[in-house]
Amino acid sequence: MKDATTPNEEGKVTVGLDLGDKHTQLCMIDAGGELLEEARLRTTPAALRQRFSAMPTARLVLEAGTHSPWVSRLLEDCGHEVYVANPRKLRLIYQNDSKSDRVDAQYLARIGRLDPALLAPFRHRCAATQADLALIRSRDALVKARVRLINHIRGAVKSVGGRLASCSTESFAGRAASQIPAELKPALVPLLEMITSMDEKIRAYDRQIERTARERYPETALLRQVPGVGTLTALTYVLTLEDPARFASPRAVGSYLGLRPRKADSGDLSPQLHITKAGDEMLRRLLVGAAHYILGPFGPDTDLRRWGLALAARGGKRGKRLAVVAVARKLSVLLLRLWATAEVYEPLRNTAGEPRSLSRPA
Repeated sequence: MKDATTPNEEGKVTVGLDLGDKHTQLCMIDAGGELLEEARLRTTPAALRQRFSAMPTARLVLEAGTHSPWVSRLLEDCGHEVYVANPRKLRLIYQNDSKSDRVDAQYLARIGRLDPALLAPFRHRCAATQADLALIRSRDALVKARVRLINHIRGAVKSVGGRLASCSTESFAGRAASQIPAELKPALVPLLEMITSMDEKIRAYDRQIERTARERYPETALLRQVPGVGTLTALTYVLTLEDPARFASPRAVGSYLGLRPRKADSGDLSPQLHITKAGDEMLRRLLVGAAHYILGPFGPDTDLRRWGLALAARGGKRGKRLAVVAVARKLSVLLLRLWATAEVYEPLRNTAGEPRSLSRPA
C-alpha cells in the first residue's frame, strides 16, 4: 500500500472501491476525471483477482475497514498502486446527504486522482503480523466478556439485597459460588461455570502470547525493561507498529496512538482539549494501564515517575488524570527509542549519565 503521495501518471486511471461484506462497488475515472466505468463485484478473492489481475497498472483507492487488509494485499499482488484511506479523514463521504455505495466509490476515485494526501493513507500490517495480533485481540475480547459476566452477577446479587465480597477477577468464580443467594443459583451458577472456563482459556492465551513473544518477537525484551510493561503490552506495541523506523520523529508515535491532545486554536484562544483517541484503542489502553502502575504506589523510582508526579502535583483537580495520559504518551516514545536503539533502560538516566548499549536478543 502507498503511504506517501505520488503524482498520477498521465494516462493512468484511478479506481475507487467501496468494500462491502458481499459486494464491492467500483468507479473508474481517467486522468482527466472522466467517468470510464461503474460496476459491482463480489467481495471475494477470486472475483477481485479475476477483475484486476489482467488490468493495466492503475491507482486503486479503498477505505480502511474489515476487508481492506486482505483486499489491499491482493490488489498489490496484482501490480497496482494501492491507497488505503483513513475513514476519520473522509467527512466528505460520511456527511454526504446522498450517501450510497456508488457515490462513495466515486468520491474515493476523485479524491485519489487529485491528491492522495487528502486520504491520509496508511499501510496495513502484513498477514503474519495480523494473525499474531488476532491472538491478542481474541484474548482481549474474552477478558471483556468475563468482566461483563462478573458485573452482571454482582448486579443481580445486589438486586435482592445481597453483596459479593471484593476479590480479584481470577478468583471471582471460586469465591462467589458460596455467596450466591439460593433463589439466584439456577440463574447465576451456569455463568460462574462459564467464567471458570473463560479463566482457563485466558491463561492458555497468556501462555501462547508468552511463547509467541519469546520465539518470534525477541525484541519485546527490550521494551519489557521498563517497569509496568509486560509481555502483553510489549508484544501489542511491536505488532501494532511493526517497524520502529516508520516515524520521522519518535515523538510522532504519541500522535499515531491518539495520545496527543486535540487542537482548536483560534485567535487568542487555545483551549485545553481531550486527546484525539486516533489509532489502536487496545494499545492505547495498555499504555495507560502501564502509566497507572508507573505513577501508582508500587511504581519504582524512575525519571518517568518523577516527571509524571510533578505534572500531577501542579495540574489541579484533573492533575492525576492528565499526568497518566502524559506519562502514557512519553512511555510510547521511550519504548520506540529502546526498540530502535537496543539501549539498556536507565530508570534514572537524567542522573546516571549516558545509556549503555544492549545487544538485541538472539
